Amino acid sequence: MNKKITTAILMGSVALALAACGNPAANDKVQQPAASQAQEQKADMQKSDANSFKTIFQDSVFLGDSITEGLSFHDVLNEKNVLAGAGKTAEFSLKDIDELTKRNPKKIFIQLGSDDILWPTDDPIAYSMKNYAKLIGMIKEKLPQARITLLSVTPVTEDAIKMEPRYKNIGDYNQAVKELAGKEGASFVDLSPIFSNSPDFYDVDGIHFKPDYYTKLLELLKEQTK
Repeated sequence: MNKKITTAILMGSVALALAACGNPAANDKVQQPAASQAQEQKADMQKSDANSFKTIFQDSVFLGDSITEGLSFHDVLNEKNVLAGAGKTAEFSLKDIDELTKRNPKKIFIQLGSDDILWPTDDPIAYSMKNYAKLIGMIKEKLPQARITLLSVTPVTEDAIKMEPRYKNIGDYNQAVKELAGKEGASFVDLSPIFSNSPDFYDVDGIHFKPDYYTKLLELLKEQTK
């Protein structure tokens, strides 16, 4: 009799323990929708941000190289708002004036230099600034009402500098761009604050960027659209 009572008590304890702990497989099934929901919420937020930026910058055009091209490649902005391509320099961008004029933007953001500092000439910065000034002059002539903002060249990782030492000249190039903006009456925006906390924005090459960088970029530039 006592043995039966003891067995019943033990079975009851086990049942209570299982009820308290729950079935791990069942728990996984409960947690999975929560994780999935969090991912969906993040995706919805990113989509909302993208739509918001597309509205904010709908009368703008970003002119530049492959760094700038990432804005449309990652669908952060519409293609009509980005006029950029791999290997673009200030000199090569002179050929984009006709297309830029057709788009007739109210605001123009220019980010050039990542390829200019690699140009095979004795003084790449001076050569670039000569063409950069010419580019700005042509924009003023064709689109006199447009507001022009020059953006600094984004930094690269230490590994990228080891692979290409000429990237050490980015700081000097940015100083030249800032001075050019002052001479030409254009605005200048230093993008280095985006990297102040060294976030993991970089793609595998240490030069180009993941989509999150472009969200931070446009957050920083929103004030320039007012």
